[in-house]
Amino acid sequence: MQLHDYETVFILNPVLSEDQTKDTVAKFKKLLTDNGAQIVHEDNWGLRKFAYTIKKKSSGYYTVLHFQAPPTLIKTLETEYRRDERVLRSLVVSLDKHAVTYLHKRYNKLNETPQN
Repeated sequence: MQLHDYETVFILNPVLSEDQTKDTVAKFKKLLTDNGAQIVHEDNWGLRKFAYTIKKKSSGYYTVLHFQAPPTLIKTLETEYRRDERVLRSLVVSLDKHAVTYLHKRYNKLNETPQN
C-alpha cells in the first residue's frame, strides 16, 4: 500500500499536567505507528495563547507531526481526536511534493550545527 505524506496539528487542554500532555502525544503517535504510519518529524510548540477562546480556554499545548501513512488511517485519526476530551482542536493536512521538499529542507536546516 502506498504511503502519502500528511501533517497534523493538535491542541491539547492547557490544564493537563506535563505527564498527561506527554502521554496524550504518545497515544496519538502510537495510534499512527500501530496502523502502519511512519513519523517523519515531531515538533512540540508548547503552550501558546489563542487569538480567541476555544472551549472557554485562552491557551493550549500545540503539537505538530509530519508523517507518512496510508490514506485509510486519516479517518481513524480524526475520529480519535474527536473522542478524546483532552484535544481542543485538530487538523490533518495532506502534503503535496512541494510541501514535502520544503519541510525536508527545513528539517535539515534545523539539524545543522552552527560552525565556529
